[in-house]
Amino acid sequence: MKYWERFKTYKERGEWVELQFMAQAAKRRFAVCTPWGAMRPYDVGIEHGSHLLRVQVKSTTCRIGAGYYCQCMPNHQTKNNHYKLQELDLFAAYVIPLDVWYLIPAALILGTRTITGVALSPLVPPKKRISYRYECYREAWGLLSKSRRELLHYGR
Repeated sequence: MKYWERFKTYKERGEWVELQFMAQAAKRRFAVCTPWGAMRPYDVGIEHGSHLLRVQVKSTTCRIGAGYYCQCMPNHQTKNNHYKLQELDLFAAYVIPLDVWYLIPAALILGTRTITGVALSPLVPPKKRISYRYECYREAWGLLSKSRRELLHYGR
């Protein structure tokens, strides 16, 4: 049994993934904060200078073809079935089996057309050209130093 399969629930695994993200951000000298309770659509706040970025942390172990599929929707048990661009700045997607992070501007996923999931290809180049759109965000930790306004331009 793989270590990530030992979590009893997806919520438990999600909390562990959030901790992994916070540790990676802190390692890169970003100030990390978390909202109190589960009432916010974001999991982690990243402070950089006068900026606060709202990050939704996701994870995947779902292998599809040569890549991994990561869902970008809220938990199915919540009333809200889609995130809103006014609520999030970044998605942090963790490919658990490979220990690879993607930091994707929310404007790409929640812009003109909401995307419910992304195909990530950390092993081999993706076959479909549209999938290349996320490969430039692999380990893109520098995006944490951007402002909300700067991140919005990625969706245009």
